[in-house]
Amino acid sequence: MARPVTNSAFEGLLSAAGYGNAHAAFARQLNHAGRNEGAWRYDAASVYWWLRGRRPGEHVQAAMAETIARRLGRSVAITELGFGAADSIGIYVYPASVDGAIDTAEQIWTRLAKHFNQHASGVFDSGKALEAALGWRYDLPDEAVSRNGRHQVTSTDVQSLYSLADHFTDLDRRHGSGSPRARAVMADFLVRQVAPMLRGTYTDAVGRDLMRAAATLAGQLAFMSYDAGEHAMAQHHVTLGLRLAKAGDDRLYGAHLLANLATQAVFMGHAREAARLVEAAIDGAGRAPAAVLARLHATAATAYGQSGERRACQLALARAERALDRAAGTDSGPRWVGYFSPAHLAGAALRCLGDLRLYTQALRHAPDALNLDSQNTRTRVLHTALIAMTHARAGDTNAACDWGRKLAQHAGGIQSARVQQRVRELITALNMQQASPEVNKLLHTLAGVPATR
Repeated sequence: MARPVTNSAFEGLLSAAGYGNAHAAFARQLNHAGRNEGAWRYDAASVYWWLRGRRPGEHVQAAMAETIARRLGRSVAITELGFGAADSIGIYVYPASVDGAIDTAEQIWTRLAKHFNQHASGVFDSGKALEAALGWRYDLPDEAVSRNGRHQVTSTDVQSLYSLADHFTDLDRRHGSGSPRARAVMADFLVRQVAPMLRGTYTDAVGRDLMRAAATLAGQLAFMSYDAGEHAMAQHHVTLGLRLAKAGDDRLYGAHLLANLATQAVFMGHAREAARLVEAAIDGAGRAPAAVLARLHATAATAYGQSGERRACQLALARAERALDRAAGTDSGPRWVGYFSPAHLAGAALRCLGDLRLYTQALRHAPDALNLDSQNTRTRVLHTALIAMTHARAGDTNAACDWGRKLAQHAGGIQSARVQQRVRELITALNMQQASPEVNKLLHTLAGVPATR
């Protein structure tokens, strides 16, 4: 069933210019008008989505106005097209084309770079998340991604982007992502350097690698936004990253991003939607390396645990454990999955078994959950909070206080909305016992933990 038109202004201009029933013809003229921007491949489907709320980039709107103006014999202002301001647009929609993904990237990177000190509008939309999963899993692959733009892009240029992604990943793990300036610096680089590369000249092979690198950067920015509590912006970037990974023919990284989206859904309390997202990720990953499967099944376990599906949770945990055992001493898979260790799996087990109120089983994983590399500072704090919370829920107030003091000691140095949420959850769990002098003292200490800046 066709969706209703939401941009009546654009529809009216198309009709007045004789393109009302000739969307493909309009798209061809638009591609010709924008030839200096590179090899645009807009088609009738692009026009369909523009009429239904999708917002093209400013440069595309300028070409639209030029194309319509030639047919009408008068000037057409961009504001007449009805797309509105960039800051008011909802951009959860999974882009239908590579050009659409490039447009979307330019829009949201520019928005974040300009408004780094403002919270992104909107909330996590589980329905749009599932739509993105379906698009990534079932849309046909892109036949070609080569372009003819203003600047030549080489393999060396692309490799530098991977190095940058590694740098931001390391900073994120050590210090958290609560500071908006860290994300603003990254967004500014994406606007100034990566967006022009996406509109440059490259072969299909270089283009695929460029799409994969851009997906990696979008995915890292998404995770940083999620950690900072900017859930709308995080979802925007995961959706974008999924489309770029699709263009890059990288189904494994796409599955990884979809699992990240599931992790965000669990955090927001959308357990059943999270389970569907990670099931799509596992299905789409196919015969993936063992380390990738371990990560995916661990994420599935957390979703099942939150939704109370005990059998499915324990089965997913067992699959994750077997996969991680196979990964030991063998090819560890893509570079981005190297972070996932037995400690991360133990943290997932601690969480999902705790959600199922299997506290004794959950706490068996506590020692392994803290066996982390030194750079995983934030994960260590998150796992410490989980251990304290699990003891509190199990009724062991003394142990909860012991671990709560350790949490307070280290949480203040991490800028992370997720860490702050774990602190608040522990305070709530201990409030019933505040008559205890030990608990009351810890509650005052936790209340003094600095909030994310």
